[in-house]
Amino acid sequence: MTWDLNKLKTLISEDNDLVVTLEENCLKIGNKDGLDAWLAISGEQIILESLLFSTSEVKDKSALNEVILKTHMLFPLTTIGISVIGEQEYYTAFGALSSQSKAESIMIELAALFQNVEAFLDAYQEHLQ
Repeated sequence: MTWDLNKLKTLISEDNDLVVTLEENCLKIGNKDGLDAWLAISGEQIILESLLFSTSEVKDKSALNEVILKTHMLFPLTTIGISVIGEQEYYTAFGALSSQSKAESIMIELAALFQNVEAFLDAYQEHLQ
């Protein structure tokens, strides 16, 4: 099955701990801990992304980037990048799947993203102002 946003909204809404809203060309997904993620379909991929913190909040970007590169493999299924939103740069956590992935795989990726976002925020807190 190839997923579209409406089918994904229905799937994710089955989890009572998640709140899902359709916003333009993506889904906004909130969990019970107050974290948000955005899901978009881009070609043959489903992209899940969550903002971590603004680059302007980082004491020393080079030092944080080095720590991230040395520790990213400790957090399965999630990668960290830098995205520009408006005119501001943010560190983001993201994962990607095939747009033909099984429902179970999508839910595992989403759960891993939320779990890893909490771990990233905790692990990298000392690098923030």
